[in-house]
Amino acid sequence: MRVKLVIAYNGKNFLGLQSQSYTNNTILGTLQKCLATLGIHTKLVASGRTDKEVHATRQVIHFDLPHYWNDINKLERTLKHQLPQTIMIRNISFVSEDFHARYGAKRRVYRYILSSKKPNPFEVDFITFVENKLYHDRLQSAMNIFVGKHNFEYFKKNGSPTPHYVRSIYKAFTYKKNGYTVLHFEANGFLRSQIRMMVSFLLKINDEVLTDKQLQEQLNCEKIHSKTLAPPNGLYLANVIY
Repeated sequence: MRVKLVIAYNGKNFLGLQSQSYTNNTILGTLQKCLATLGIHTKLVASGRTDKEVHATRQVIHFDLPHYWNDINKLERTLKHQLPQTIMIRNISFVSEDFHARYGAKRRVYRYILSSKKPNPFEVDFITFVENKLYHDRLQSAMNIFVGKHNFEYFKKNGSPTPHYVRSIYKAFTYKKNGYTVLHFEANGFLRSQIRMMVSFLLKINDEVLTDKQLQEQLNCEKIHSKTLAPPNGLYLANVIY
């Protein structure tokens, strides 16, 4: 029986989503440890990985239950009791055997939260504070360049395990909410650290260190102007669309 699990998590103290052989201190590692105590030893498949200190409001995971686990409500209650408060179950349900959290996803939505206010210790783990003023028009003009189908080879971290680097970005826009600046990205998929590299480039355009023309050149794989990453703490996997 295949299960679809939707979770939210605070990634601050985890070493990313993906299971690691040397530690259980990842999102999937923590889930696997809890499931193992219930006699459930199964592979967990997520919609996509998130880096160390990156958060999620709606991450999707699938796994197969052994035949003797057919009470999904009991499973939810037990997991909620065992999981740390930094991981929250939003929904758990049975799905068809051909459901695949990763390959079945049509779109992934990420948000990056910025603030030019004075940093405070209660938000620093969840928002990227910047020193300079944020200019909506500059950010939006640059984000428009990302929309469409592009080869993002020059917007990935080394070691991205993928046979090709072409991705389609359907939406890229910025808006203000509760005094914060939010960058919204929606695509069929993203490469390793792609969004953080894109955000870093956008902030350099905001500060007039780089230009829209240079962004277009890097997107066309003509010349690399920036390979730095924005901090992980402002980034959230917001939704996965099937």
